[in-house]
Amino acid sequence: MTDHATTLAATRDILARLIAFPTVSSDPNRALIDWIAAYLEQHGARVEVLASHEAGKANLFATFGPEGDGGVVLSGHSDVVPVADQDWTSDPFELREDDGLLYGRGTCDMKGFIACCLALAPKLTTAALTRPVHFAFTHDEEVGCLGAAELVKALTDRDVTPAMAIIGEPTEMRIIEGHKGCCEYTTRFHGLEGHGSAPDQGVNAAEYAVRYVARLMELRETLKTRAPAGQGFEPPWTTINIGGLHGGVAHNVIVGKAEVEWEFRPVQQSDFDFVKSEINAYAEDVLLPAMQAVHPEAGIETEVVGEVPGLEPMEDNAARDLLAELTGANTAGLVAFGTEAGLFQGLGMSVVICGPGSIEQAHKPDEFVAMDQLSACLDMLTGVIERSAKGR
Repeated sequence: MTDHATTLAATRDILARLIAFPTVSSDPNRALIDWIAAYLEQHGARVEVLASHEAGKANLFATFGPEGDGGVVLSGHSDVVPVADQDWTSDPFELREDDGLLYGRGTCDMKGFIACCLALAPKLTTAALTRPVHFAFTHDEEVGCLGAAELVKALTDRDVTPAMAIIGEPTEMRIIEGHKGCCEYTTRFHGLEGHGSAPDQGVNAAEYAVRYVARLMELRETLKTRAPAGQGFEPPWTTINIGGLHGGVAHNVIVGKAEVEWEFRPVQQSDFDFVKSEINAYAEDVLLPAMQAVHPEAGIETEVVGEVPGLEPMEDNAARDLLAELTGANTAGLVAFGTEAGLFQGLGMSVVICGPGSIEQAHKPDEFVAMDQLSACLDMLTGVIERSAKGR
Protein backbone atom coordinates (compact mmCIF):
# COMPACT_ATOMS: atom_id res chain seq x y z
CA MET A 1 0.00 0.00 0.00
CA THR A 2 1.37 3.41 -0.95
CA ASP A 3 1.92 6.16 1.61
CA HIS A 4 -1.05 8.08 0.19
CA ALA A 5 -3.31 5.03 0.31
CA THR A 6 -2.28 4.39 3.92
CA THR A 7 -3.08 7.99 4.87
CA LEU A 8 -6.42 7.84 3.04
CA ALA A 9 -7.34 4.68 4.95
CA ALA A 10 -6.37 6.40 8.19
CA THR A 11 -8.55 9.37 7.22
CA ARG A 12 -11.54 7.08 6.80
CA ASP A 13 -10.92 5.45 10.19
CA ILE A 14 -10.52 8.82 11.93
CA LEU A 15 -13.67 10.12 10.25
CA ALA A 16 -15.58 7.14 11.62
CA ARG A 17 -14.41 8.09 15.13
CA LEU A 18 -15.37 11.73 14.64
CA ILE A 19 -18.83 10.91 13.31
CA ALA A 20 -19.50 8.73 16.35
CA PHE A 21 -19.44 11.87 18.52
CA PRO A 22 -22.97 13.37 18.15
CA THR A 23 -21.80 16.97 18.35
CA VAL A 24 -25.06 18.67 17.41
CA SER A 25 -24.69 22.38 18.19
CA SER A 26 -27.24 22.22 21.01
CA ASP A 27 -25.14 19.56 22.77
CA PRO A 28 -21.60 19.53 24.24
CA ASN A 29 -18.59 18.95 21.99
CA ARG A 30 -16.02 18.53 24.77
CA ALA A 31 -15.70 14.74 24.45
CA LEU A 32 -14.74 15.11 20.78
CA ILE A 33 -12.29 17.93 21.51
CA ASP A 34 -10.66 15.92 24.29
CA TRP A 35 -10.26 12.93 21.95
CA ILE A 36 -8.63 15.10 19.29
CA ALA A 37 -6.38 16.74 21.90
CA ALA A 38 -5.13 13.36 23.14
CA TYR A 39 -4.53 12.17 19.57
CA LEU A 40 -2.54 15.28 18.63
CA GLU A 41 -0.50 15.24 21.83
CA GLN A 42 0.51 11.67 21.01
CA HIS A 43 1.92 13.02 17.76
CA GLY A 44 3.90 15.81 19.39
CA ALA A 45 1.64 18.80 18.86
CA ARG A 46 1.43 21.63 21.38
CA VAL A 47 -2.27 21.58 22.23
CA GLU A 48 -4.53 24.08 23.95
CA VAL A 49 -8.11 23.20 24.83
CA LEU A 50 -9.92 26.48 25.29
CA ALA A 51 -13.05 25.96 27.36
CA SER A 52 -16.06 28.10 26.49
CA HIS A 53 -18.18 29.95 29.02
CA GLU A 54 -20.92 27.56 27.91
CA ALA A 55 -20.67 24.29 29.81
CA GLY A 56 -19.44 21.33 27.78
CA LYS A 57 -18.17 23.43 24.87
CA ALA A 58 -14.55 24.04 23.87
CA ASN A 59 -12.26 25.05 21.02
CA LEU A 60 -8.93 23.43 20.24
CA PHE A 61 -5.80 25.16 18.99
CA ALA A 62 -2.78 22.98 18.24
CA THR A 63 0.61 23.77 16.73
CA PHE A 64 3.29 21.79 14.95
CA GLY A 65 6.64 23.38 14.20
CA PRO A 66 8.35 26.47 15.57
CA GLU A 67 6.88 29.08 17.87
CA GLY A 68 6.13 32.57 16.63
CA ASP A 69 4.09 34.37 14.03
CA GLY A 70 3.53 33.29 10.47
CA GLY A 71 2.53 29.89 9.23
CA VAL A 72 -0.87 28.55 8.31
CA VAL A 73 -4.07 27.76 10.22
CA LEU A 74 -6.12 24.77 9.09
CA SER A 75 -9.57 25.36 10.53
CA GLY A 76 -12.81 23.45 10.86
CA HIS A 77 -15.87 23.44 13.09
CA SER A 78 -16.68 20.42 15.23
CA ASP A 79 -20.44 20.93 15.54
CA VAL A 80 -23.07 19.52 13.23
CA VAL A 81 -26.71 20.30 12.51
CA PRO A 82 -29.52 18.19 14.01
CA VAL A 83 -30.83 14.96 12.51
CA ALA A 84 -34.26 15.18 14.13
CA ASP A 85 -37.18 14.69 11.72
CA GLN A 86 -34.83 13.68 8.90
CA ASP A 87 -35.29 10.39 7.06
CA TRP A 88 -31.88 8.68 7.21
CA THR A 89 -31.37 5.21 5.74
CA SER A 90 -28.74 4.39 8.35
CA ASP A 91 -27.56 5.59 11.76
CA PRO A 92 -26.34 9.17 11.12
CA PHE A 93 -23.70 8.81 13.84
CA GLU A 94 -22.22 5.58 12.48
CA LEU A 95 -20.09 5.87 9.36
CA ARG A 96 -21.41 3.85 6.42
CA GLU A 97 -19.46 3.30 3.20
CA ASP A 98 -21.12 2.50 -0.10
CA ASP A 99 -19.50 2.66 -3.53
CA GLY A 100 -16.81 5.14 -2.52
CA LEU A 101 -19.15 7.39 -0.54
CA LEU A 102 -18.96 7.83 3.23
CA TYR A 103 -22.32 8.56 4.86
CA GLY A 104 -22.94 10.16 8.26
CA ARG A 105 -23.82 13.47 9.89
CA GLY A 106 -20.88 15.82 9.44
CA THR A 107 -19.01 13.76 6.85
CA CYS A 108 -18.78 16.74 4.51
CA ASP A 109 -19.76 19.57 6.90
CA MET A 110 -17.08 19.39 8.07
CA LYS A 111 -15.54 16.45 9.87
CA GLY A 112 -14.12 15.12 6.60
CA PHE A 113 -11.68 18.03 6.49
CA ILE A 114 -10.82 17.61 10.17
CA ALA A 115 -10.14 13.91 9.57
CA CYS A 116 -7.76 14.79 6.74
CA CYS A 117 -5.87 17.18 9.01
CA LEU A 118 -5.59 14.59 11.78
CA ALA A 119 -4.50 11.84 9.41
CA LEU A 120 -1.52 13.98 8.44
CA ALA A 121 -0.38 14.45 12.04
CA PRO A 122 2.28 11.69 11.69
CA LYS A 123 3.70 13.54 8.67
CA LEU A 124 3.74 16.81 10.63
CA THR A 125 5.57 15.07 13.45
CA THR A 126 8.54 14.24 11.21
CA ALA A 127 8.44 17.25 8.89
CA ALA A 128 11.24 19.76 9.37
CA LEU A 129 8.85 22.69 9.55
CA THR A 130 10.37 26.14 9.30
CA ARG A 131 7.00 27.79 9.84
CA PRO A 132 4.21 26.64 12.16
CA VAL A 133 1.17 24.68 11.07
CA HIS A 134 -1.83 25.22 13.35
CA PHE A 135 -5.06 23.30 13.74
CA ALA A 136 -8.08 25.32 14.89
CA PHE A 137 -11.21 23.30 15.63
CA THR A 138 -14.19 25.26 16.94
CA HIS A 139 -17.64 24.85 18.46
CA ASP A 140 -21.02 26.29 17.46
CA GLU A 141 -20.30 27.44 13.94
CA GLU A 142 -23.76 26.36 12.86
CA VAL A 143 -25.43 28.72 15.33
CA GLY A 144 -23.48 31.93 14.73
CA CYS A 145 -19.76 31.07 14.64
CA LEU A 146 -19.66 31.49 18.40
CA GLY A 147 -16.59 29.33 18.97
CA ALA A 148 -14.51 30.98 16.26
CA ALA A 149 -15.27 34.41 17.73
CA GLU A 150 -13.94 33.17 21.08
CA LEU A 151 -10.89 31.61 19.44
CA VAL A 152 -10.01 34.74 17.47
CA LYS A 153 -10.21 36.78 20.67
CA ALA A 154 -7.91 34.29 22.40
CA LEU A 155 -5.38 34.55 19.57
CA THR A 156 -5.56 38.34 19.78
CA ASP A 157 -4.95 38.25 23.53
CA ARG A 158 -1.95 35.95 22.98
CA ASP A 159 -0.64 38.19 20.17
CA VAL A 160 -0.49 35.17 17.84
CA THR A 161 -0.70 36.15 14.17
CA PRO A 162 -0.51 33.35 11.61
CA ALA A 163 0.03 34.46 8.03
CA MET A 164 -2.83 32.60 6.40
CA ALA A 165 -5.82 30.38 7.09
CA ILE A 166 -7.53 27.64 5.12
CA ILE A 167 -11.13 27.02 6.16
CA GLY A 168 -12.06 23.49 5.11
CA GLU A 169 -15.78 23.95 4.42
CA PRO A 170 -17.13 21.73 1.62
CA THR A 171 -16.33 23.38 -1.72
CA GLU A 172 -15.56 20.25 -3.78
CA MET A 173 -11.94 21.38 -3.39
CA ARG A 174 -12.60 24.60 -5.32
CA ILE A 175 -10.83 27.70 -4.01
CA ILE A 176 -13.29 30.22 -2.57
CA GLU A 177 -12.09 33.74 -1.79
CA GLY A 178 -15.27 35.48 -0.70
CA HIS A 179 -18.73 35.28 0.83
CA LYS A 180 -21.19 37.70 2.40
CA GLY A 181 -21.47 38.24 6.11
CA CYS A 182 -24.48 37.08 8.12
CA CYS A 183 -25.91 39.20 10.93
CA GLU A 184 -29.00 38.01 12.83
CA TYR A 185 -31.04 39.93 15.40
CA THR A 186 -34.21 39.81 17.46
CA THR A 187 -35.61 43.27 18.26
CA ARG A 188 -38.16 43.39 21.08
CA PHE A 189 -40.68 46.18 21.69
CA HIS A 190 -42.17 46.76 25.14
CA GLY A 191 -45.28 48.96 25.08
CA LEU A 192 -48.35 49.44 27.26
CA GLU A 193 -51.39 47.22 27.01
CA GLY A 194 -54.92 48.56 27.15
CA HIS A 195 -58.39 48.26 25.65
CA GLY A 196 -58.51 48.36 21.89
CA SER A 197 -61.23 51.03 22.00
CA ALA A 198 -58.72 53.57 23.36
CA PRO A 199 -55.51 53.10 21.34
CA ASP A 200 -54.15 56.54 22.29
CA GLN A 201 -53.98 55.53 25.93
CA GLY A 202 -51.61 52.65 25.28
CA VAL A 203 -48.37 52.03 23.41
CA ASN A 204 -48.98 49.42 20.73
CA ALA A 205 -45.78 47.44 20.47
CA ALA A 206 -46.91 45.80 17.23
CA GLU A 207 -47.40 49.16 15.53
CA TYR A 208 -43.89 50.26 16.42
CA ALA A 209 -42.54 46.89 15.31
CA VAL A 210 -44.22 47.41 11.93
CA ARG A 211 -42.69 50.86 11.62
CA TYR A 212 -39.29 49.33 12.44
CA VAL A 213 -39.79 46.76 9.69
CA ALA A 214 -40.83 49.48 7.25
CA ARG A 215 -37.58 51.33 7.95
CA LEU A 216 -35.61 48.14 7.34
CA MET A 217 -37.37 47.79 3.99
CA GLU A 218 -36.39 51.35 3.09
CA LEU A 219 -32.78 50.53 3.94
CA ARG A 220 -33.00 47.39 1.81
CA GLU A 221 -33.82 49.47 -1.25
CA THR A 222 -31.02 51.93 -0.47
CA LEU A 223 -28.53 49.09 -0.21
CA LYS A 224 -29.20 48.14 -3.84
CA THR A 225 -27.60 51.44 -4.84
CA ARG A 226 -24.48 50.73 -2.77
CA ALA A 227 -23.40 47.49 -4.46
CA PRO A 228 -19.65 47.59 -5.07
CA ALA A 229 -18.64 47.28 -8.70
CA GLY A 230 -16.78 44.32 -10.07
CA GLN A 231 -17.71 41.62 -7.56
CA GLY A 232 -19.58 38.43 -8.33
CA PHE A 233 -22.07 38.05 -5.50
CA GLU A 234 -25.66 37.23 -6.45
CA PRO A 235 -27.41 39.47 -5.73
CA PRO A 236 -24.50 41.93 -5.74
CA TRP A 237 -25.83 44.11 -2.91
CA THR A 238 -26.32 43.67 0.82
CA THR A 239 -29.68 42.06 1.54
CA ILE A 240 -32.11 42.43 4.45
CA ASN A 241 -34.70 39.80 5.34
CA ILE A 242 -37.52 39.76 7.90
CA GLY A 243 -37.71 36.28 9.36
CA GLY A 244 -40.54 36.80 11.84
CA LEU A 245 -42.93 39.36 13.31
CA HIS A 246 -44.75 38.33 16.49
CA GLY A 247 -47.05 40.06 18.97
CA GLY A 248 -50.53 40.39 20.37
CA VAL A 249 -53.02 38.26 22.25
CA ALA A 250 -56.46 39.32 20.95
CA HIS A 251 -58.21 41.57 18.44
CA ASN A 252 -59.36 44.07 21.06
CA VAL A 253 -56.20 44.35 23.17
CA ILE A 254 -53.46 46.93 22.59
CA VAL A 255 -50.32 44.91 22.00
CA GLY A 256 -47.94 45.19 24.95
CA LYS A 257 -45.06 43.13 23.54
CA ALA A 258 -43.85 42.42 20.03
CA GLU A 259 -40.66 41.22 18.40
CA VAL A 260 -39.04 41.25 14.99
CA GLU A 261 -36.61 38.57 13.85
CA TRP A 262 -34.42 39.88 11.06
CA GLU A 263 -31.08 39.46 9.36
CA PHE A 264 -28.84 41.15 6.83
CA ARG A 265 -25.94 39.89 4.75
CA PRO A 266 -23.36 42.61 4.10
CA VAL A 267 -21.07 42.46 1.09
CA GLN A 268 -18.73 45.02 2.66
CA GLN A 269 -17.93 46.46 6.08
CA SER A 270 -19.30 49.86 5.17
CA ASP A 271 -22.75 48.34 4.62
CA PHE A 272 -22.59 46.68 8.03
CA ASP A 273 -21.85 50.05 9.62
CA PHE A 274 -24.54 51.77 7.53
CA VAL A 275 -27.36 49.39 8.46
CA LYS A 276 -26.49 49.29 12.15
CA SER A 277 -26.18 53.06 12.51
CA GLU A 278 -29.33 53.85 10.50
CA ILE A 279 -31.68 51.39 12.19
CA ASN A 280 -30.31 52.13 15.66
CA ALA A 281 -30.74 55.87 15.12
CA TYR A 282 -34.32 55.34 13.92
CA ALA A 283 -35.16 53.27 16.99
CA GLU A 284 -33.47 55.63 19.47
CA ASP A 285 -34.32 59.01 17.94
CA VAL A 286 -37.76 58.41 16.39
CA LEU A 287 -39.59 55.38 17.76
CA LEU A 288 -38.48 55.34 21.38
CA PRO A 289 -39.27 59.01 22.16
CA ALA A 290 -42.78 58.55 20.73
CA MET A 291 -43.34 55.42 22.83
CA GLN A 292 -42.02 56.96 26.04
CA ALA A 293 -44.06 60.13 25.57
CA VAL A 294 -47.07 57.95 26.46
CA HIS A 295 -45.39 55.40 28.71
CA PRO A 296 -41.95 56.32 30.11
CA GLU A 297 -41.14 52.66 30.79
CA ALA A 298 -41.62 51.63 27.16
CA GLY A 299 -38.51 50.25 25.51
CA ILE A 300 -36.82 48.72 22.49
CA GLU A 301 -34.12 46.08 22.90
CA THR A 302 -32.13 44.30 20.20
CA GLU A 303 -30.54 40.93 20.88
CA VAL A 304 -27.55 40.09 18.71
CA VAL A 305 -28.03 36.45 17.72
CA GLY A 306 -24.86 36.48 15.65
CA GLU A 307 -22.66 38.91 13.74
CA VAL A 308 -20.42 36.97 11.41
CA PRO A 309 -18.31 39.09 9.06
CA GLY A 310 -18.04 38.15 5.43
CA LEU A 311 -14.89 37.08 3.64
CA GLU A 312 -13.95 40.00 1.43
CA PRO A 313 -12.12 39.12 -1.81
CA MET A 314 -8.66 40.67 -1.72
CA GLU A 315 -6.39 41.51 -4.62
CA ASP A 316 -3.39 40.24 -2.65
CA ASN A 317 -4.18 36.87 -1.06
CA ALA A 318 -1.23 34.60 -0.31
CA ALA A 319 -3.46 31.70 0.78
CA ARG A 320 -5.37 31.80 -2.51
CA ASP A 321 -2.15 31.95 -4.49
CA LEU A 322 -0.65 29.03 -2.56
CA LEU A 323 -3.64 26.78 -3.15
CA ALA A 324 -3.78 27.78 -6.81
CA GLU A 325 -0.17 26.66 -7.14
CA LEU A 326 -0.85 23.39 -5.31
CA THR A 327 -4.09 22.47 -7.08
CA GLY A 328 -3.48 23.94 -10.51
CA ALA A 329 -6.66 26.03 -10.27
CA ASN A 330 -6.58 29.31 -12.16
CA THR A 331 -9.73 30.83 -10.67
CA ALA A 332 -11.22 31.48 -7.25
CA GLY A 333 -14.94 31.83 -6.65
CA LEU A 334 -17.55 33.22 -4.28
CA VAL A 335 -20.24 31.36 -2.36
CA ALA A 336 -23.58 32.25 -0.84
CA PHE A 337 -23.17 30.37 2.43
CA GLY A 338 -21.36 31.83 5.43
CA THR A 339 -18.29 30.52 7.24
CA GLU A 340 -15.84 31.47 9.97
CA ALA A 341 -13.38 32.81 7.39
CA GLY A 342 -14.13 36.50 7.91
CA LEU A 343 -13.25 36.25 11.59
CA PHE A 344 -9.76 35.03 10.70
CA GLN A 345 -9.45 37.66 7.97
CA GLY A 346 -10.16 40.25 10.63
CA LEU A 347 -6.86 39.29 12.29
CA GLY A 348 -5.01 40.32 9.14
CA MET A 349 -4.55 36.84 7.67
CA SER A 350 -4.85 35.84 4.04
CA VAL A 351 -7.83 33.48 4.02
CA VAL A 352 -9.47 31.06 1.62
CA ILE A 353 -12.14 28.37 1.88
CA CYS A 354 -11.32 24.99 0.37
CA GLY A 355 -12.43 21.58 1.52
CA PRO A 356 -13.77 18.16 0.52
CA GLY A 357 -17.40 17.44 -0.25
CA SER A 358 -20.28 19.45 -1.65
CA ILE A 359 -22.38 21.99 0.18
CA GLU A 360 -25.31 20.37 -1.63
CA GLN A 361 -24.96 17.41 0.74
CA ALA A 362 -24.65 19.48 3.92
CA HIS A 363 -27.55 19.55 6.42
CA LYS A 364 -29.46 16.86 4.50
CA PRO A 365 -30.33 13.29 5.44
CA ASP A 366 -27.77 10.75 4.19
CA GLU A 367 -25.06 13.42 4.11
CA PHE A 368 -21.92 12.04 2.48
CA VAL A 369 -18.42 12.79 1.31
CA ALA A 370 -16.66 10.94 -1.50
CA MET A 371 -13.38 9.15 -0.87
CA ASP A 372 -11.87 10.83 -3.92
CA GLN A 373 -12.66 14.21 -2.37
CA LEU A 374 -10.80 13.22 0.80
CA SER A 375 -7.92 12.02 -1.39
CA ALA A 376 -7.74 15.39 -3.15
CA CYS A 377 -7.83 17.18 0.19
CA LEU A 378 -4.93 15.09 1.47
CA ASP A 379 -2.92 16.00 -1.62
CA MET A 380 -3.58 19.70 -1.05
CA LEU A 381 -2.75 19.58 2.66
CA THR A 382 0.41 17.58 1.98
CA GLY A 383 1.50 20.36 -0.34
CA VAL A 384 0.82 22.93 2.37
CA ILE A 385 2.99 20.95 4.80
CA GLU A 386 5.80 20.64 2.27
CA ARG A 387 5.74 24.39 1.63
CA SER A 388 5.82 24.98 5.39
CA ALA A 389 8.94 22.85 5.58
CA LYS A 390 10.54 24.91 2.83
CA GLY A 391 9.64 28.20 4.51
CA ARG A 392 7.25 29.31 1.80
